[in-house]
Amino acid sequence: MSKSVYHINGFFLRSPIVYFLLAFTLFPVSCDQVKLSDARSYYLAGAYHAAGETYWKLYRHTSRDESALRGVISFEMAENYRALNQSARAMVAYGNAIRYGYPDTMMYLSYARMLHREGKYPQALDAYRDFLLLQPDHPLAVNGIQGIVLARQEQLSRYVVQRMELFNSARSEFSPMLARRDNVLYFTSSRDEATGETKSPVTGMKYNDLFVSEKDVSGAWKKPKRLPDEINTGFDEGTPSITRDGEWMYYTFSGTVSNGSGGTSIYYSKRVNGAWSAGRRLQIVKGDTLSLFAHPALSPSGRYLYFVSDMPGGQGGKDIWRVAIMSGHVIGAPCNLGVTVNSAGDEMFPYMRTDSTLYFSSDGHPGRGGLDLFVAKKTKEDDDWLVSSLPRPLNSTADDFGITFMEDAEEGFFSSNRDDVRGYDHIYSFVYPGTVIMVSGFVVDHEDEFLPGVEVNVAGSDGSLRPLITNRQGEYQFKAARDVTYRLTAVADGFLRQEQSLRTTSEEKDTLYYVDFEMVPYDEPVLLEHIFYDYDRATLRPESKKELDKLAAILREHPEISIELTAHTDRHGDEAYNRDLSARRAQAVLDYLRTSGIDANRLLAVGHGETEPKQVSKSIATQHDFLKEGDRLTEAYIEKLTPSQQAIADQINRRTEFRIPEPTFFTP
Repeated sequence: MSKSVYHINGFFLRSPIVYFLLAFTLFPVSCDQVKLSDARSYYLAGAYHAAGETYWKLYRHTSRDESALRGVISFEMAENYRALNQSARAMVAYGNAIRYGYPDTMMYLSYARMLHREGKYPQALDAYRDFLLLQPDHPLAVNGIQGIVLARQEQLSRYVVQRMELFNSARSEFSPMLARRDNVLYFTSSRDEATGETKSPVTGMKYNDLFVSEKDVSGAWKKPKRLPDEINTGFDEGTPSITRDGEWMYYTFSGTVSNGSGGTSIYYSKRVNGAWSAGRRLQIVKGDTLSLFAHPALSPSGRYLYFVSDMPGGQGGKDIWRVAIMSGHVIGAPCNLGVTVNSAGDEMFPYMRTDSTLYFSSDGHPGRGGLDLFVAKKTKEDDDWLVSSLPRPLNSTADDFGITFMEDAEEGFFSSNRDDVRGYDHIYSFVYPGTVIMVSGFVVDHEDEFLPGVEVNVAGSDGSLRPLITNRQGEYQFKAARDVTYRLTAVADGFLRQEQSLRTTSEEKDTLYYVDFEMVPYDEPVLLEHIFYDYDRATLRPESKKELDKLAAILREHPEISIELTAHTDRHGDEAYNRDLSARRAQAVLDYLRTSGIDANRLLAVGHGETEPKQVSKSIATQHDFLKEGDRLTEAYIEKLTPSQQAIADQINRRTEFRIPEPTFFTP
């Protein structure tokens, strides 16, 4: 005899039972005559399917006046449904048992946990608190309340979860396990293709078998196939764990063996010539025939085997243990992982992603209800573990367990009975898309023309280096990382080198940054926009200073350059007066730059008056359709325009520009 722990036909059996291990058909249930003793016999034998039908018929045929008997039937029916993992039915039955005054203290805790599993958080909180009045500080009730509080505060994570219809059937599938560099997936299922005609007395469905799916040459998963009879028998096999070299497999077996003994044990098989050998029982604790041993999980190094057991020395319920192992042989005594990992509830379905990172499921730690997925990371200081719950939607109010990860990727598969009214388990995929941070920008010249072929060098504080080249549209783009400072430098022949910096967000959200460059050419006039003077004077107006501050910043960033400042007037007025006015205006700009900390030796101010009319650029022609690119706005040209057009042309001629001479062209 043993206590069954692992998902029999997709159901996790939480209650200690005497598991009826002989192969048999379901107990017959008479529609005309049923007895409470029959239901109890089925329950004690582990025939939960037959017990459930019997309890339900008894309840329906019991008069409301027999409240005490109805209370007994309701309570035992609830315990049976809880063993079947049918929390919705168990919740109703416990509620009836309480209503009929059934005298059992722990019933209130079970009722609270079923409400918790069904996501009925307000009612569950009340039920937990009612139970704590009877048993103060009970850890399962305290953790249950804490789990509900945390669940209400939790935000949905970026994980994307999808049901894997290719792997799933009309029955149950659970405990996926990736192997052989993520090209093979093993899992457990009670689908119609499972071995044998005998059905489990627990659920009335077939016993579980191990199935496998492989990827084709294009990387797509193939239809799953059952492993051969050397592994699968007429009883339950499941929860596989494969060594990294693919040579050894450990799995759970529950049933009878040739010598008539039985129980829930860990078996192992060796892969020989591409086929798995017949499983052999792994002896973990000699002489222990009462404890269960299930859910094997190999560490990546192959040094340790983690497993689930209810053997003496645990923390309560089912615990996760560890034992040293080599080629199918246990070395030394098993070690309990302690109170940080194990709780007063059940911990099971361990999975070692690395030798120091353990994933497992628990209904004893604070969670959202039912089995939740947790990760435990070993600390270096005291060889203890730091445990945290996985976020939604990996966890739900239903059972979530049996996770497996792809190598070096935040994606994989797990099992859950969410969204299945029958309580059947199914396999789900998950992937963490991560944050997408993009940096994009354009590089233009002083006339706002896109510049192709500009080299944009990106240096990150994380040590990254990216040489980029703008495309025909003058555009560049790269994917950035979170919380990194980037220095971007744009370099092109004939232009002054430009630099900008960017600090990306530390928040976990998709973000797009724009960093544009306006390249300043050598030895070409560059218009200083928004430079304004008082009428007929050389006094700079306040709104001009913003543009001049930008120019001062360029000069500070490039101490190696000098500039020539030029001012121009329109065609109106005396030529000599205009030249003098423009010279004074250019000097006003120079003086402002000097007060901004720029050495006067790097600055030259020149006034041209009306002697250098503006040549129409492509940008100007685009803004004013009456002007043609390349034309010069001379007095004769302007006089041919309409009065309104003349005013625009005169305004274009009134300008302040700067030029960065090449060293060979200008020495201050």
